[in-house]
Amino acid sequence: MPDAIEVRKVPIHSVADASELAKLIDDGVMKAERVIAIIGKTEGNGGVNDYTRIIADRAFREVLVEKGAPAEQVKQVPIVWSGGTDGVISPHATIFATVPPEDLTGDLAPSDEPRLTVGFAMSERLAPEDIGRTPMITKVAAAVKVAMERAGITDPADVHYVQTKTPLLTIHTIRDAKSRGKTVWTEHTHESMDLSNGCTALGIAVALGEIEMPRDEDVMHDRSLFSSVASCSSGVELDQAQVVVVGNAPGVGGRYRIGHSVMKDALDQDGIWEAIENAGLELPERPRTADLDGRLVNVFLKCEASQDGLVRGRRNAMLDDSDVHWHRQIKSCVGGVTAAVTGDPAVFVSVSAAHQGPDGGGPVAAIVDLG
Repeated sequence: MPDAIEVRKVPIHSVADASELAKLIDDGVMKAERVIAIIGKTEGNGGVNDYTRIIADRAFREVLVEKGAPAEQVKQVPIVWSGGTDGVISPHATIFATVPPEDLTGDLAPSDEPRLTVGFAMSERLAPEDIGRTPMITKVAAAVKVAMERAGITDPADVHYVQTKTPLLTIHTIRDAKSRGKTVWTEHTHESMDLSNGCTALGIAVALGEIEMPRDEDVMHDRSLFSSVASCSSGVELDQAQVVVVGNAPGVGGRYRIGHSVMKDALDQDGIWEAIENAGLELPERPRTADLDGRLVNVFLKCEASQDGLVRGRRNAMLDDSDVHWHRQIKSCVGGVTAAVTGDPAVFVSVSAAHQGPDGGGPVAAIVDLG
């Protein structure tokens, strides 16, 4: 059985700042060597050349080493950064660490009550020609199953959030594929971000039994195929799928639980509230921010501009705008909707949600502190 989890959200005060992680460790909230995953938002452009992700990654890993975690161990910690804090979204990180068994006493002791658990895995190497095609789906699905096993989860219904980071295509990797006589799905590097995320989501959906194995021609085309728990990001930092599975399992112990739902469209506040309630927080029929009472750790969302250019029957210009890419517009919109629910702009809202929730909407996961 895996260890119980401690999870905290901390602000990032500048692009290279990891001082709040250092403070958590200094205050004894968690031990550096027990940090197992970090998921956060950085303030770059969210695009192919968003190097704020690399800067933040280095800052957080340096703190873990400085505070006593073995350097080789720190290299293996999955740290997933989503670039772009458009609108009111505030740069922050959510840090997951295991709890020493001797610290689990009283209500925190292991019981039959499901509590938060986390598992991590890396896929086989993803070649540039795999991205957007069934080999990527197969490799991601295999890694998700490994991460589930490491989290102590046997029932896919207990998986509420799968955060991944996968490679996208760059001019260099496109050239590499061509030099070996291979083709790539697209030669547009920014489009490959959506492609990598969407194909990864299909791999998650296959692993969890949400869909049957799709065909190559389904990728990015059949939007009825999606996962309700996938949150996929991509970047230039790696050539494998980095998979973090977050769910609940009995016998783990601890204070936290996770739940999920989906936003049906960009304005669907009810989807956010449903995820919070699904995590185990009792709410009134018409909840308000004050009803959270400090028990919400964080919410994690994916969002996407609806392909028909409509929200609730009203047209918008996001997909036609040549000045500001729709990635930034929809992220800002959903970030504002989410912050209005939580009362906290430090929310994880990531764009490019192909095959992640219904078209124009997206998955929502919520972690709550049950005390």
